[in-house]
Amino acid sequence: MLPLAGITQLNTPYSDGVPGVTQQSIKPGGIFLYQWTADEYGTYWYHSHARGQIDDGLYGPIVIAPTPDIPSPFGEIARDSKSQKQMQAAEKKPFPIFVSDWNHRTSQEAYDVSVASGVDTYCTDSIIINGKGSVNCIPRARLDQLTSPPVQQLLNGQKLTDKGCLPADNPSGQGDYPHDFSKLPPDVFGNCKPTKGSQTTVQVDQANGWASLNFISSAGLETLTVSIDKHPLWIYAVDGHYIQPQRVDAVQIFNGNRYSAMVQLDKPAAKYTLRVASSGINQIIYGNAIFSYKIPTNLNTTAPAIDESGVPTAANVTLFDEARIVNYPPVPVSQTADQTIKLGLHREGASYKWTSGTKGTFPYDLKLKKTLLADPNQAYVNQNPNLIYKTKNGTWVDLVLVATAPPLQPPHPFHKHSNKFFVIGSGAGDFPWASVAEAQKAQPGAFNLKNPPVRDGFYTPAAIGSSSWVVFRYQVVNPGPFLLHCHINAHLEGGMAVGILDGIDRWPRLPGGYAADDATGE
Repeated sequence: MLPLAGITQLNTPYSDGVPGVTQQSIKPGGIFLYQWTADEYGTYWYHSHARGQIDDGLYGPIVIAPTPDIPSPFGEIARDSKSQKQMQAAEKKPFPIFVSDWNHRTSQEAYDVSVASGVDTYCTDSIIINGKGSVNCIPRARLDQLTSPPVQQLLNGQKLTDKGCLPADNPSGQGDYPHDFSKLPPDVFGNCKPTKGSQTTVQVDQANGWASLNFISSAGLETLTVSIDKHPLWIYAVDGHYIQPQRVDAVQIFNGNRYSAMVQLDKPAAKYTLRVASSGINQIIYGNAIFSYKIPTNLNTTAPAIDESGVPTAANVTLFDEARIVNYPPVPVSQTADQTIKLGLHREGASYKWTSGTKGTFPYDLKLKKTLLADPNQAYVNQNPNLIYKTKNGTWVDLVLVATAPPLQPPHPFHKHSNKFFVIGSGAGDFPWASVAEAQKAQPGAFNLKNPPVRDGFYTPAAIGSSSWVVFRYQVVNPGPFLLHCHINAHLEGGMAVGILDGIDRWPRLPGGYAADDATGE
């Protein structure tokens, strides 16, 4: 199964690629033809939604060029026509750059370790850029130096492992659940052994003036921060949608998100370091690539904007600010919602099991005799009201995601299949209100209904000591069953997802030849 992440699939829900939801699993040797209309511009990607295969490298980029009538924001970056034409040309020939993490175990082996030990394995082996990288073991003294005060508080006297991870037996990291540490291989969290792997080179031609770098996070675990030495990034699109450009030195990218950056090629012809580092609290880990001019003279290693933990190296380093995202051009949003779906995010019975449906875990490989698309009224739907929700076509829906604490919850990067949505508010603490309308009366400053960001993936704020929440608003315009899930792969495998039967009153018919209860292919 290969969902096309961020693609709306308008009138083609059968091509959304989620097992048990829109199609059955493709059997070995089978074939499934995904047919859909490229009706939205931007950077997207495809990846497996079967088990944890995304962690095994089953993914690739999709770039859809905008039609000439769509206004671009390049005039906000440079006023001269020459630069604008160079940026338009650069956008047509972008450099897709996957930033990710890599585990020496297969996804199935890693999941089996969690089941056997009861441990949430929030530790990886390396950071890779376009599939290349090395294991970098940070010296103990440097790890101690990079350990931030919030992480020191979580450690409570412990030390990070030699892989830079919170220890497996850290109470804040694992929660109060039973564990069998004898079933946990020592190299999952420790025993760091450096390797010398190949390195990705992004080669640009300074004669072009500008280059468009389309960063895609295919990370299964880490939140990654990206920078290029001596080269500011003009972020001009997020999740396939233009924004008012921001000039930054580094950008933090959550799992599944895409950021398009325009880079001016005005520095001395040389090789520069493209840096990628985890900025999450679970691990200090980094990887590098080379950003090279066409005729480089040397490797320029000065002036990094971020360190090995993704933290700015100086006070004047500018990070991309999610709170300052402004759609380009503005996109209207409904001021009211017709339905509110409130979801509670927390662990469910074990360190590695998660829920986003208040209670119950969504099967990471849903097996039904018929898909939810083929039969939205089957027994599974009625038996799992906390995991399956229904909406009506044309209505506006608020998704309220509440990450409950204590002791700790990381940011959960949630992605909704089919619809883009508006991120209209977020905050700390509980969400005791029945609707956004009620919440606005109590906390008017927590909401933005003037020109809120258009996204297809966004994160809940970290919940440390108290809960946190975020609200997505979308209009139901594409009937079909679609998944809403955390894009941290271990959390998705652990059950952190719900199904939404959008437009249940206008349910689509399956096209001829679609296998509702089989996927042997033709």
